[in-house]
Amino acid sequence: MQTNIAGGEGFDWFCATEADQAAQIRTPISDGAHDKPWVFRPKDLRSWWSNRHFDRPGGMESATPTAWLPQSKPIRFTELGCPAIDRGTNQPNVFYDPKSSESFVPYFSRGWRDDAIQRAYLEATYLFWGKPANNPVSTEYAGRMVEVGECAAWTWDARPYPFIPALSEVWTDGANWRLGHWLAGRLGAVSLAALVRHLCRRAGLPEARIDVSGLWGAAEGYAITALESPRASITTLARHFGFDAVESEGVIRFIMRGRAPVATIAHDDLVAGNTGGEAIELTRAQETELPQALKWQVARADEDYDAALVEASRITVDTSRIASESFPMAVPPEEAERRCRRALQEAWAGRESAVFRLPPTKLALDPADVIALDHDGRAQQFRLTAIADAEARGVEAVRQDREAYDLPPGAERPATLPRAVTFGPPEVILLDLPQLRDDIPAHQPLIAATAKPWPGALAVYRSPGEDGFELVTTVRRRANLGRLVSDLWPGPTSRFDMGNVLILDLMSGQLDSVSDLALFGDANALAIETAPGRWEIVQAGHAELIASGRYRLTRLLRGQRGTEQAMGNPTPAGARAVLLNEALTPLPIPEADLGIPFNWRIGPARQAVSSDTFTAISFTPEGEGLRPFSPVHIDQQWRRPHGLGDLTLRWTRRSRSLAADSWQGMEVPLGEEQESYEVRIMDGAALKRTLTSNAPSVVYSAAQQTADWGAELTPGDGLTVRICQLSARIGRGTARTTTLYL
Repeated sequence: MQTNIAGGEGFDWFCATEADQAAQIRTPISDGAHDKPWVFRPKDLRSWWSNRHFDRPGGMESATPTAWLPQSKPIRFTELGCPAIDRGTNQPNVFYDPKSSESFVPYFSRGWRDDAIQRAYLEATYLFWGKPANNPVSTEYAGRMVEVGECAAWTWDARPYPFIPALSEVWTDGANWRLGHWLAGRLGAVSLAALVRHLCRRAGLPEARIDVSGLWGAAEGYAITALESPRASITTLARHFGFDAVESEGVIRFIMRGRAPVATIAHDDLVAGNTGGEAIELTRAQETELPQALKWQVARADEDYDAALVEASRITVDTSRIASESFPMAVPPEEAERRCRRALQEAWAGRESAVFRLPPTKLALDPADVIALDHDGRAQQFRLTAIADAEARGVEAVRQDREAYDLPPGAERPATLPRAVTFGPPEVILLDLPQLRDDIPAHQPLIAATAKPWPGALAVYRSPGEDGFELVTTVRRRANLGRLVSDLWPGPTSRFDMGNVLILDLMSGQLDSVSDLALFGDANALAIETAPGRWEIVQAGHAELIASGRYRLTRLLRGQRGTEQAMGNPTPAGARAVLLNEALTPLPIPEADLGIPFNWRIGPARQAVSSDTFTAISFTPEGEGLRPFSPVHIDQQWRRPHGLGDLTLRWTRRSRSLAADSWQGMEVPLGEEQESYEVRIMDGAALKRTLTSNAPSVVYSAAQQTADWGAELTPGDGLTVRICQLSARIGRGTARTTTLYL
């Protein structure tokens, strides 16, 4: 290859037509009368750089040169590369891309993947221009003709290997990597020659006694997994790549198998043997001693060095033996399959062996040489395996099938890699809701969190300040969050809301229509944020999927679990919504922490709390689950039948206890330490009087009426009252405000 950088095609000769190229008819490059053939030599950089330039208008050379000053500037190769395709060095500039009109393979290429040719091209180019004899020093500047250190190898991709080419759904040009110019995933490979040279040096051999020029190929990785000699390591490589080691003239030469014969040995060239006078002994091994199939295990560099199994087999043979081997090296599976097929064919061709003797005139032959042995009118190729010199040269050889060493690679096996996952801050909602389940203490708020992708678990930390965060709990299930598409107006409570329609975009999960019986069992429950920190619980009996992730919910139950006072008027489009299911996680905080503001940080459990992947929230739990529900059915009764005098206000108590839904009891459970109410007499927004009671009624006396209004109330007057149940732990419950017309 180095000799053809400043020689060969494009330097010494060219093919005038495609027919000439196919027939290898080569026309010398010349310049006729001007005798400057370098003008027409694309490869003759040295002459172009060293000589004056003369334009040739109309084919006639000008008498005056151009402004170009010879040797005035260095040459830099901005694209120095070769496709990783069979015989890619024939045309290093072309590329294969089925989607492009400029897609080509190098001429004479068979379209096979060949990483070794790409590496050899780069090594040859850099070695050639690195030699002072090939790269002269300029007389005009301090430097050589080619600035090797400034030459750019083509092409290095900033996208990470092996995700390019594996993630073809992300990058559509990933399929072109296999036969293209890409160096990512290949440049880190080690050439077989360099690897064997290194092992020989480790064994103590001097550089002068090592010849690896006959080796070809590359390995993406090689591991020495046990205490072994360099010779054992080389033997493993020889088995996999198919080469021999021969000592000749004091040098250990490593030679690939499959070479052409170096000599033809006729029957008359043989020396008669000592026994029976036979000149040659041919042996054919039994088929039962050979494998029917060969299985190799290698590693894949494009799948985190996971194991890959390749197999070669023969069909019409009288054996069922299967041989298996494992090689501690990273090799593309398609290339490993090619070598596995070569090894199997090599074993079957090598079952024929020959023992013969040659005269001293054949002293030039060495082990590993290939000869054409003409015996009984048939010329067969044999590879010499051993030579013993005495009065004649005793030779042992095995038959060679040269086609086994030029097989196509196996079928491509695309890597199956997960996408590189980057976790961002999750979307988190902290909800202070009435108690929803018996297994969750009433005072504990809930956390709903989602993220895409879901990291598996979210850690929940809290702190009263900006540091010192402590782990509170872990969220292991992804909540189902959504947003309203349109406004939701107030509706009736304690019965079905048939007038309103709730349009909801759900980020994950699904909703289905349910029966009334399932609805009364808390199915299809959502918490909708009507204002910051205020949540109405809504249930939907009918759910219709009208678009991807978008539902039309009807047959609604509004203000469930005592949240009727949280209805918006309206609740605006874009309001957050949370499905109330098992994905919600309680925050295990003590009751003593209610009312205390905390800073919360929620993020992937595998990350530190200081990571940018955490969501920061300020939240003060108020213990909404401990808040008494508002009373209902408020009415009044005069002390005297025709009005005037004391006024008795009455109502019906509700219970926040989950057991209050039972139909068996005479009265709902109290749910508080004691029964206590506060009644406020209102004049618009102004407070007139506060009354208290330990029963679901209170007397608004005539004297109090006179003190508040200047006279006793009379039938027909309107009276606005605000009534709430009191809790010993949390204070006022949810108030019910109504205007009574006396």
